[in-house]
Amino acid sequence: MTGAGGRPPRVDVSVVASGHNVADARLHRVCVALLRAGMSVELHGLGDADGSPAGLTRVVTRARGGFARRAGSASWLPWRVAGTVVCVVDPDLVPSALVASRVRRRSLVVDVHEDYLALLRDRPWSATRRAVASALVRLSTLLAARADLTVVADDHVPPMQARHRLVVRNVPDRSYLPLPGPPEQRPRAVYIGDVRRSRGLETMLEAVSGAPDWTLDIIGEVSTSDQAWLDDWMRASPASSRVRVHGRLPPITAWELAAGAWAGLVLLDDTPAFRRAVPSKLFEYLASGLAVVATPLPRVAEIVTSSNAGCLVRDATEAAQVLNAWSAEPADLHRARAAAAAWAAAQEQTRSPYDDLALELAALVRAHHPLSGLGTGTNPNPMEDQGGHTRVAERRRRRARRAR
Repeated sequence: MTGAGGRPPRVDVSVVASGHNVADARLHRVCVALLRAGMSVELHGLGDADGSPAGLTRVVTRARGGFARRAGSASWLPWRVAGTVVCVVDPDLVPSALVASRVRRRSLVVDVHEDYLALLRDRPWSATRRAVASALVRLSTLLAARADLTVVADDHVPPMQARHRLVVRNVPDRSYLPLPGPPEQRPRAVYIGDVRRSRGLETMLEAVSGAPDWTLDIIGEVSTSDQAWLDDWMRASPASSRVRVHGRLPPITAWELAAGAWAGLVLLDDTPAFRRAVPSKLFEYLASGLAVVATPLPRVAEIVTSSNAGCLVRDATEAAQVLNAWSAEPADLHRARAAAAAWAAAQEQTRSPYDDLALELAALVRAHHPLSGLGTGTNPNPMEDQGGHTRVAERRRRRARRAR
């Protein structure tokens, strides 16, 4: 794409990932908010460019590689992006991005959307690889505090002190979620997110095995360390015909598959990374009007209990008992679904925290280009096509018609 006189168009913000797919939901929420504020945005990440948000100035994708290949790309990527503001979303990018931003006189934003040090304990890595990764995370966390803006996904996520620290929680973007509506005739559960055993893969498969009336849709990228295990399970288990593994999908497509499902699963292990977190899928299930089956992690348990939107279970056996009870007598399920939609509606904010993030980035762009006029909502509907309709709005209308 070129601008006037054959020059490349100016890019206000480059969103850069070394390990995230361009279909990642948080990347979508960030990019769409920036577009909504009138900024031009390029996205660098993994996967297929078709999975990226509509309306971006440029999308550059790479295939997922090994540890060494990722380290190499993290070192050079921040030097090759075009944005006046560079927003990096993976810790291995931070050291190079900080140097590049100072040399190239760009503004740097670091999005720390998980407690990475705690998350490392959830990975089945060798001692050497874990030690290297831990050292890098500690260094990146220290350097992230020196960015022009440090974004964290929750109050407990480090760094706790920074030049300018902004909490942007993983609240849902309702534009890609299905409207709450009646469930399908046959019981169906969904899981949307990273797919690995620590996030409940084995537990949910065992639960569905013990609930013969139910089917399960698993939507998300399967971790490399668990792919062989999942393949073996799919070949050997009599329940495999009731399980569909879809892989990574863009948020709109993923959540279209959730429309009509009975329940969403949040069966995470009790690990240091998950104990203090609230997975975004929990909020998204509730906003979609799905009943929830979850393991009793403290903050998850608090929401499920206070909303009356589902059940807490300790293991696959208890999860299967809940599913069997709901299919045998759906009245409790319907009450949980109604409570989920009511709780989500009561929590809905008039303004997304991602819009607050966009205003902060617009201010950084204006510092470089004072006459840009950004941050005033100059592009309120970034997904609008030439016919004057949006893909999101049209899909929501179709869902509403199906619900009627």
